[in-house]
Amino acid sequence: MYFDGYGYHGTSFEQIYRCYPASFIEKPQIESGDKIIMPPSALDRLASLHIDYPMLFELRNEAAERVSHCGVLEFIAEEGMIYMPYWMMENMLLQEGDIVKVKNVTLPKGTYVKLQPHTKDFLDISNPKAILETTLRNFSCLTTGDSIMVAYNNKKYYIDIIETKPDNAISIIETDCEVDFAPPLDYKEPEKPIAPVSAGKAPVAAEENPAETEPKFNPFSGTGRRLDGKPLNYQPPAVSSSSGSKDKKPDVPNIKSKSSTASSSESDARQSQGKLVFGSNANRTKETGKAKEAKPEPPKEKEEPKFQPFTGKKYSLRG
Repeated sequence: MYFDGYGYHGTSFEQIYRCYPASFIEKPQIESGDKIIMPPSALDRLASLHIDYPMLFELRNEAAERVSHCGVLEFIAEEGMIYMPYWMMENMLLQEGDIVKVKNVTLPKGTYVKLQPHTKDFLDISNPKAILETTLRNFSCLTTGDSIMVAYNNKKYYIDIIETKPDNAISIIETDCEVDFAPPLDYKEPEKPIAPVSAGKAPVAAEENPAETEPKFNPFSGTGRRLDGKPLNYQPPAVSSSSGSKDKKPDVPNIKSKSSTASSSESDARQSQGKLVFGSNANRTKETGKAKEAKPEPPKEKEEPKFQPFTGKKYSLRG
């Protein structure tokens, strides 16, 4: 059976229309919900059928194999045309004037829905739950896989419907439905902090041993000076301050027999003059020993005779 040349047949409503966005009819309010505008002939046919209210429809784009569900707001469109929210056309991959198949359906009341915002900005709203409840009052049904649009504070937020119960498409009119949120699509888990290096572990290789870099104290490494101000004929060898000085022994200069003889003769001459020499001479110990031996001892004072008892002459009683 056909109605006015359009394919209304049987006991159900099923028709093919060309779809256009709501901007073509100057009805921007339908962008905040999921309701479409149909022609008056559709109302006449639906009124003659025994259908369940509220009226719910299945929208199918057979070219892209996309399916969604919606309600109806008004029956004022031109014949053969329907007007629908633009976000719904994007979900179904429809362009202006594309063919869409409309069929009336009965959906179960929803008990559970899981939503996933596209961005974290939606969760930054002061009260996202209240905004979502207000927005969903303009919706009559939800379909798994759709992306609905929530408008708030001159900004549009898109939310994916990733799960619905008890079916893939549910009615949310006059029902208590549990709502759950999944992490936003752009959410990133915070990076775990790097564990600090424990005190028992060795320091970083870049840190050098401070004992190797700091100069070490080398005793008796200075130059000798004479008390009389005259220059020394002997110059002590330079002491190396490399990192291996701790393990290496200082080099002892090889003094030839002639220089040793000359130095000994000079020291004897100095000792005879009663002068002392300080410095890092290798024969310092021997010279100081000789100086001690050559130094004249101060004259001892005469000790007064002490009283010694019983030290006189012996006398015999016999006479």
